[in-house]
Amino acid sequence: VQLQASGGGLVQAGGSLNLSCTALGSFFRIRSMGWYRQAPGKERELVAIISSGDNKNYADSVKGRFTISRDNAKNMVYLEMNSLKPEDTGVYYCAARIQRTLYVDSRDYWGQGTLVTVSS
Repeated sequence: VQLQASGGGLVQAGGSLNLSCTALGSFFRIRSMGWYRQAPGKERELVAIISSGDNKNYADSVKGRFTISRDNAKNMVYLEMNSLKPEDTGVYYCAARIQRTLYVDSRDYWGQGTLVTVSS
C-alpha cells in the first residue's frame, strides 16, 4: 500500500491551494483519511481528518479555511485550502488507516509529503 500526495506549491498569503492523495495497492478497506503538516522546527500536527462515514475534524487553526473531502470510489482524499497564511507553511502529509485484508487489523500509512509555502 502506498499513499501518493500531490498539489503543494508556493502561494501568496490569502491564496488557495488544493492537495490530493491517492491510496494505491491492494487492500480490503480504508477507514479514516487525513492530512498532517510539519512546519520547520515544529512537530507534525493534525490538520484535518475524515472518517469512512464522512465525519470531519479540523485543527482549530484551519477551521473555516480548509475543507477535507474524500472519494471512496477513487480511494482519494482532498484538502482544499483557502485564505492561506504564512503560518500554514510546511510539509503536508496524507495519512490513511487501512485494513489490508479482512483478517488483519488496520494500520496507518503515510504519504511522502508535499511542500506548501505561503509567502507574506
